[in-house]
Amino acid sequence: MSVCSRTVEGVKSVILSCKGFDSQQTAKFYDSWAQTYEQDVKIINYRASELGVDFLNSHFSGNREEVQVLDVACGSGMVAKLMVELGFRHFVGVDGSKGMLEQAAKTGLYQDLRLALLGTQPLPAQTDTFDVVIIVGALDAGFVPVGVVRELCHAAKPGGLVCMARGEHSGTPANQYKKDLERELQLMEEEGLWSPVGIKQTDRYMEDPHLSAERAKDMQEERYIRGSVYLYKRSIH
Repeated sequence: MSVCSRTVEGVKSVILSCKGFDSQQTAKFYDSWAQTYEQDVKIINYRASELGVDFLNSHFSGNREEVQVLDVACGSGMVAKLMVELGFRHFVGVDGSKGMLEQAAKTGLYQDLRLALLGTQPLPAQTDTFDVVIIVGALDAGFVPVGVVRELCHAAKPGGLVCMARGEHSGTPANQYKKDLERELQLMEEEGLWSPVGIKQTDRYMEDPHLSAERAKDMQEERYIRGSVYLYKRSIH
C-alpha cells in the first residue's frame, strides 16, 4: 500500500483499508504507512496523543525529568514528542511495526525501542519498573488484545500510573472490544491490582473515517468519533 493522496477522503480510505485485519496484518499495514503517518493523521484531526498526554500530565505530580516512561504502541513517537515538551525525558518505546519504530528512532527521544507484536509476544518490559505506562490508540479490535492491559499494569511501579487512550469506533468488533476492555479494567480493580484515577471522555477524538466529506460538510460534532482516556494507579501492595 502506498499513500499518494493527502486529502481527508484519501486518509479515511487508508484507515478503512485495514478494517478486519488481524494484529499481524495490521503491523505490516503500519510498516507501509509509517513514513507519512504523522502528516496523514493530522489531516483527520486525530487528537488521541494530545488527549492522553494532557490528561496524564494533569494528574502527575512527580519529577518529570527523572521518571521512566514506557510508551506502548509508540508508533512514530507522537506521544514522546508531546511529553518532552512537558519535561519528561526518559522513554522506552514498544511497537509491533518495524517501520514505525524506525520513524520513532529518528526523533532521538527514546533510550530504547523494542519490537513486539503484543498478544502473540509478551510485552518486552520488566515488571515493577516504570513510573508511567502509556498506550494511545491501539486498544481496539485487530490491534492490541484486551489481555495486554494486565501486562501494562505489571510493567508499572507500585504507585505508578497507567494511561490508556482509545477511540469509540463503530461496528460489532469494536463494540465487543469496548465491553471486554471495561470488564477487564473493572476486574483488575476488584483484584486490587490498581485503582482508577479518572476517566476523561471527548466528543472529538478524530474525524469519523466512515463519514464521507459530502455528508460531513454541514455537520459539527457528528463529524467526529468519541474517545476516552482511562487513568489508573498501580496498587502499592
